[in-house]
Amino acid sequence: MRLKEEQINRLGEKILNDLIAAKEVLLKGERGAALAAIKAAIIADIQAEESLERDAERILQENLAAMGRGAAEIDRHKMLRMIKDKLAKERKIVL
Repeated sequence: MRLKEEQINRLGEKILNDLIAAKEVLLKGERGAALAAIKAAIIADIQAEESLERDAERILQENLAAMGRGAAEIDRHKMLRMIKDKLAKERKIVL
């Protein structure tokens, strides 16, 4: 999933505001530092998901090439989903 910087900013603000409203966090320092940490976590998560997507696509292409003509009968989307699920589990990424 690709989010624009403005969307990440709004999401970070929403998360921080919700945490403060629910009294889950008490800011001891600057609000900006907490917001920056939340945004960094969101960006890291997006990058991990994009990396997983690229790796799953590469593995799928390798497997389809190895299967040759038998690959024509494979449901590409289902196989890609299975590969992504397996990689996500191995990398402990929640999709």
